Amino acid sequence: MSGGHAHSLTRWAWLSVGAAVVTIGMKTAAYLLTGSVGLLSDALESVVNLVAAVLALIAISAAARPADAKHHFGHGKAEYLSAGAEGVMIIVAAGLIIYAAIDRLVNPAQLEDLGIGLAITLAATVVNGVVGLLLIRQGRQHRSMALVADGKHLMTDVYTSIGVIVGVALVWLTGWLPLDSLVAIAVGINILWTGYFLVRGAGRGLLDHALPAEDTERVLAVLRTFVDRYPPGELEFHGLQTRESGRDRFVSMHVLVPGEWTVARAHDLVEEVEGAVREVLPHAQVHTHLEPCEDPRSHADFANGPRVVRDDSV
Repeated sequence: MSGGHAHSLTRWAWLSVGAAVVTIGMKTAAYLLTGSVGLLSDALESVVNLVAAVLALIAISAAARPADAKHHFGHGKAEYLSAGAEGVMIIVAAGLIIYAAIDRLVNPAQLEDLGIGLAITLAATVVNGVVGLLLIRQGRQHRSMALVADGKHLMTDVYTSIGVIVGVALVWLTGWLPLDSLVAIAVGINILWTGYFLVRGAGRGLLDHALPAEDTERVLAVLRTFVDRYPPGELEFHGLQTRESGRDRFVSMHVLVPGEWTVARAHDLVEEVEGAVREVLPHAQVHTHLEPCEDPRSHADFANGPRVVRDDSV
């Protein structure tokens, strides 16, 4: 990742930090004015937003560091650690919200100044919505899982805030106090669900999960165009393996060519193949292993990955 690119991503992470600080202040004021446990749950989630934004900032900075003597494949997985930690914090926050809501359900309290509190919360929700959409768009554009996770977290906050606003407004109109606690419990359950998906996604990345099926199909389509150029049995690809690390993608494969080919001719082919794969998968690191197709060992040295070969007899 270039220095300019890393600076662009950290700038968006700083925007998330700023938005979290602003909304914490606004939502805390709304809670203090009203005493609503529903609004308290919304304020607690904004505290988690701030911690998550700081983690995303650290992760993006770490992932931007180039490969070194101890990290030959770079530091891209730092973003998965950030997303996983964010998911755990979301789950903890959800537990606190549910606990507070149950306590208020058992011990109801009168709410005050709901009109002002709801107006403040609505303004904070608009701030989160704008920043969340920007983070998701930039994260997808630059393949930054940390930014996407942070943006999705903010959008979850937006959805839950809307639910809180509707619920508290109904309390205001009907005077039925238990509804405030029930809304907070619903918010907590929704946040738990979001945290689970973030942790699961981070775990998949840390375990070197294969690229999505659509990305693998793009690679296979490229390889088919190459085998179609040659007579059956002259060119084969097998042992295709893929993984991703943050915004980086890794593709490896075995390339089988006639043993009579010169090294130069075979090298020209694999250079062309690697370049074509990188065109359909930007930021991909492509590794090829060249083998003679006549050698039986070339056909018995892989256990996983699809095989691409032209065979007009099939």
